[in-house]
Amino acid sequence: AARPRFRARVFGFWVEPPRPDSHAHPLTPSGRSVDWETMGNWSADSGFLPGREAAGPLALIGATIPAVILIWYANFHLDGSLVALVQELAADPVGWFLTKWPSCTDPEAWSWILGFMVFELALMRLVPGKEFKATLTPAGNIPIYTANGMQCFLITLVAFALGTQYGVFEPARVYDKFGEIISSLNVFSIFFCFGLMFKGYYAPSTTDSGTNNNWVLDYFWGVELYPRVLGWDIKTFTNCRFGMMYWAVGILCYAAKQIEDIGYLSDSMFVSVSLQLIYIAKFFWWESGYWCSMDIQHDRAGYYLCWGCLVYVPCMYTCHAYYLTKHPIALGAPLATFIFLVGFLAIWANYDADRQRQQFRMCNGECTIWGSKPRMIVAEYTTENGITKRSLLLASGWWGIARHFHYVAEITAAFCWGAPGLFDRFMPYLYVTYLSLLLLDRAYRDDARCSGKYGKYWDEYRSLVPYKIIPFVI
Repeated sequence: AARPRFRARVFGFWVEPPRPDSHAHPLTPSGRSVDWETMGNWSADSGFLPGREAAGPLALIGATIPAVILIWYANFHLDGSLVALVQELAADPVGWFLTKWPSCTDPEAWSWILGFMVFELALMRLVPGKEFKATLTPAGNIPIYTANGMQCFLITLVAFALGTQYGVFEPARVYDKFGEIISSLNVFSIFFCFGLMFKGYYAPSTTDSGTNNNWVLDYFWGVELYPRVLGWDIKTFTNCRFGMMYWAVGILCYAAKQIEDIGYLSDSMFVSVSLQLIYIAKFFWWESGYWCSMDIQHDRAGYYLCWGCLVYVPCMYTCHAYYLTKHPIALGAPLATFIFLVGFLAIWANYDADRQRQQFRMCNGECTIWGSKPRMIVAEYTTENGITKRSLLLASGWWGIARHFHYVAEITAAFCWGAPGLFDRFMPYLYVTYLSLLLLDRAYRDDARCSGKYGKYWDEYRSLVPYKIIPFVI
């Protein structure tokens, strides 16, 4: 029977990611063909030129590249007003793109981008850490990582502080040049993703690779699940050591710009930046858990994932702090404290849920969750190589409230680091709106993936935990 699959309708076309265990290209190790019964047999996409099936990804690529520029422009030039942005575009759309698009050849922007990349790549290789073995892949491989994310995060923050103190660079300039940085990252990422596609065709790192028989789909969704180049893990670099690390460094640069402009750091910026740094620190403390998440285990290294982490994360995930740079709102101690405490508790709940599940798996279910023996489902599944494996599905604690209740905590935290901007503009809430849609989509994708993987065992699990995110709602 066909496995349930996530599908989304984009600009009138169906878009869905390929299975991570699919193999079809004659250059891949297995040489097996993809079963496309769930994709629909309404387009022929086996040649060089893309057919209708590629129209959705092409539309997304065409929309996302200018989207990040538009977000920056509204923040930098239009006081964060999306309404004013729409009015400018409606008045002269062609002229806007011809005259307002920031340069993608700015030497200063490129020096920062490449310097930051080299620094983080060096830390990945040189900083010691424990060996971490992730979960078994669909093709039967076990990815091995060096768990040094927290060390690299702390070293990056120290390097930022020392570089700022001794005048090695001016962090406020990142705010001023952010349009050029995003424009340059767009160019870098477009070519980078082409390189990943061709590497997947001709030199895949593992057997967890395959093609869709269509270069547009391969470019968008990716070819390899675990690409590595000269020992560097590509997805760890793009997702963690560039995207997430820039998130931390970027908001500190914007805070520095506010201090340069007005002579002090507003309490609204302090609350927002502090909460985000706590969240990012939580991420790197838990990075080994992220290596077992959907981003790593299911999404291949293509435009969808890598452009998102190299370009979209630096822009969208920092847009609220970018907005606050020029809007130093005085919250007052009571409101600032309230927002901070709610955000901190939400981050803790999100972390505790991840910790709870990780502890449950490490002790093979022999533990207590909230003072009681955990409810669980012992689920069996079969790998691509025909090997039967077993997983434990936790149905207690946070994971007994809803299958993804930790998403509520994550969305609450994101709301709290936009809330210091109050409600004059929608810009501070652009990220949390996006995040809510992303996590809703991810909850459905994960449900479909687990249903296909575990079959009847997933049905049993859903009977114990019937709601995806919010009890009695969804």
